Amino acid sequence: MLVAINTSGLKQTRWYEFATRFALGGLVTAGAAQITDKLGPSFGGLFLAFPAILAASVTLVEKHEREGKEKKGLHGVIRGGQAAAADAAGAAMGSLGLVSFACFVAIFIPNHNPALVIVGATVVWALVSSGVWFARKKKLCRRFRFKTGKLSGTAGP
Repeated sequence: MLVAINTSGLKQTRWYEFATRFALGGLVTAGAAQITDKLGPSFGGLFLAFPAILAASVTLVEKHEREGKEKKGLHGVIRGGQAAAADAAGAAMGSLGLVSFACFVAIFIPNHNPALVIVGATVVWALVSSGVWFARKKKLCRRFRFKTGKLSGTAGP
């Protein structure tokens, strides 16, 4: 799967899908606030790191992929699931970058210029997120072997 920016998805998304993302994100944030009130800010802050719109986004990605395949007369359930899984994997990889960002800030902010710490943390975030993505991509590429111009391996359709 190639990573690219494609704005055509904005035209395909209906208003109620944005409302669903907004509502689910608000519910997750409100839940994190309730946890913070009961268990304290240290523990509650962990739940604010949850990608608030991930749950809605993954279901909508699956739906759009499935509908796109079905419009072409194909069975899109498998492809929809694969697209949703790829979206969730990307969120997990990005989360590792955010953890590294937070750790960098926590270590360096007390004794250094805050602006420089934020710039440094952003660089760390980009390096960690990209590194995880490239490492995963390289591992996936090793699963396949090219024989007589055809791709063979264990991956599904």
